[in-house]
Amino acid sequence: MASNKIRMSGMVSGMDTEALITALTSNHKTKVDKAKGEQKKLSWTQDAWKSMNSKIYGLYSGKLSAMRFSDSYNKKVTTSSSSALSVVAGGNAAEGTMTAKVKAVAKAGYITGAELKTTDGGKVTQDTKLTELGITAGSKISLTVAGEAKEIEVTEDMTMYGFTTELRNAGVNANFDVANKRLFISAKETGADKDFKFTDGTEALNKLGLTAKAGSNRIYGSDAELELNGATFKSSSNTFKINGSTYTVNEVTDENITLKTTTDTSGIYDTIKNFFKDYNETINAMAKAYNAESSSKYSMLTDEMKDVMSEKEVEEWEGKIKDSLLRKDESLNAIMSVMRDAMSSQIEIDGKKYTLADFGIDKQSYLTADANERYAYHIDGDKDDEVSAGKTDKLNALIAENPELVGKFFSELSNKLYQAMDKKMASTEYSSVYKVYNDKKMQTEYNSYTKKIADLEAKLTEAEDRYYKKFGQMESMLSKLNDSSSSISALFNM
Repeated sequence: MASNKIRMSGMVSGMDTEALITALTSNHKTKVDKAKGEQKKLSWTQDAWKSMNSKIYGLYSGKLSAMRFSDSYNKKVTTSSSSALSVVAGGNAAEGTMTAKVKAVAKAGYITGAELKTTDGGKVTQDTKLTELGITAGSKISLTVAGEAKEIEVTEDMTMYGFTTELRNAGVNANFDVANKRLFISAKETGADKDFKFTDGTEALNKLGLTAKAGSNRIYGSDAELELNGATFKSSSNTFKINGSTYTVNEVTDENITLKTTTDTSGIYDTIKNFFKDYNETINAMAKAYNAESSSKYSMLTDEMKDVMSEKEVEEWEGKIKDSLLRKDESLNAIMSVMRDAMSSQIEIDGKKYTLADFGIDKQSYLTADANERYAYHIDGDKDDEVSAGKTDKLNALIAENPELVGKFFSELSNKLYQAMDKKMASTEYSSVYKVYNDKKMQTEYNSYTKKIADLEAKLTEAEDRYYKKFGQMESMLSKLNDSSSSISALFNM
């Protein structure tokens, strides 16, 4: 940057040397300002591309990636005749009707302890020591939790709070309810194999109210049991994974439950609809950036220009430039082209060729569509789309009639688009992987500007110093001349 030296000149001549030197070095200053403006504009372009690339990559790695696989279209739904059993159908679930019966629900092991008091009849609190209950220090309490052996040793200073902490560390839920003067202990999970059991330390357990002799209430952990089409299944939780479907038992019932499995047409439809929502948002954003108005009449502002403008004026001016940064960008046009080509391609299935139009999905007429929405697709009969809401719903009908055909078409079309985008996102000499623009090249250019600006500022400072030196010499000469004139005048006036 230009020199910040304090210079004094023009005191003898009366000339405005600051203004003169500024004018004489204006060409150097213009070059510095231009380079700074170009670097700043490049930085804005990098930011604009980062944002755009994020949208493109989000589509590529999100819904488009998922749409390639058959599971996205192999959706089933199972309805249950009873709230006692609910089912989330897997893609491999056979369509038809099944019968079921909930014979047991899974329970967690539980002990509700008897009321406690100290040996002298006092109130038991969290701070009460176990020795005050008559438990000998050094006593050991053994238990198993989900089959794993644990041991707790009673110390002289162990309080009720400390004891429940040790129980929790052993792997069970434990709490002492001061108001009800009882210990509550339970397994952390349901099922017989997840239960806990005290195996030693009976004397201490009696004084803690945790045995049948002391009056505790014990519920043992048990498994859930589901009968499905005559076959019995057991689970330590209330959830069963059977043939890809998830069954959840909610309560025991003696009634036979009817389960009906059908193709989830709405689920398949929503998968396709949600993909096109993301695709349209992405391609429209790309088109808007590519078709933006030119900002050629808006030059980059220098600090001096900003000083005479309001903040709003600066913001609006720079906004015009930022909005046009990707206008007619070659990289943007390239990725848009491969996306449009892939989406308009034909897919052959069992010897017959299909396009999106065969499934009731198409673009608006080029003449009627907004310039930035000409590449967006609309699903006929989509109630959320004012462009196509009034048309016949062809997609839903095809899903119900031939879900396999729908799945094959969209899986292959999605894969074609994915591969085309993947190729454009490959790493090159100028771009990083998963980038559709030349980010490496831009960064190199940005770094070059930094060096260029430093060199130009050095030349500006050098020029300023040179002119200040010349004007300084002139001032010195004028000062000497003035001194000589004064001396001569003094001689004649003697």
